[in-house]
Amino acid sequence: MKIIMQYGVGLEGVDINAATEQKIKVARIPGSTTGNAIACAEMAIYLTLGVLRKQKEMDTAVIQKDLGLPVGETIFGKTILILGFGAIGMEIAKRLRPFGVKILATKRNWSSNTVSCDLDGLVDKKSGPEDMYELAREADIVITCMTLNNESVGIVDHKFLSALKKGSYLINIARGRLLDYTAVFNHLESGHLGGLGIDVAWTEPFDPEDPILKFPNVIITPHVAGITEYSYRTMAKICYLFL
Repeated sequence: MKIIMQYGVGLEGVDINAATEQKIKVARIPGSTTGNAIACAEMAIYLTLGVLRKQKEMDTAVIQKDLGLPVGETIFGKTILILGFGAIGMEIAKRLRPFGVKILATKRNWSSNTVSCDLDGLVDKKSGPEDMYELAREADIVITCMTLNNESVGIVDHKFLSALKKGSYLINIARGRLLDYTAVFNHLESGHLGGLGIDVAWTEPFDPEDPILKFPNVIITPHVAGITEYSYRTMAKICYLFL
């Protein structure tokens, strides 16, 4: 074996140290080149609207033949914090701006931005991860799209969630272990967290009996944010050309 080509972005499933010892090259496909970032951004918007408009409760209302229920919320006028302003975060901001929202964002190094984009036109307030708690106090909605590493595991914890306004919403389309399960569960149970929309889980495949699903304000999708016909076709082409 000469190379391991990850069919996607995340490399957490690859033992890099073992590959290095065996002199096996490891490569991945940047999401900005395949449509993956765009697909994930669209899913973030979908989940955001889903929790705001109370998707689960609407499903129940249809079954019970209740018209005009539930009363949802608009995204217009909301303050949205994007945790991790990489390729996906940027595409999310592009799609959020027309909704009439205020956008806050964190990034480890803003000077490292290599994408041609008017950041000042997209982001109302930029900051580093060290200021995430301060930004959390302003946010109505938090969208997590950070890279999972030793520093970011469980970064959305009790301290962070407690800093949010009561009734704020949390969306995660990155990696499940960015969220501290117990903290999220407790804040949903107390009502401090207004809703949760996730495309990734703490363990996958997700346990359909997980008690977090008992909450009517929780929406989960089966890790399909980046899975679209366009992104798969583009990734296949890149792998073919690379190999």
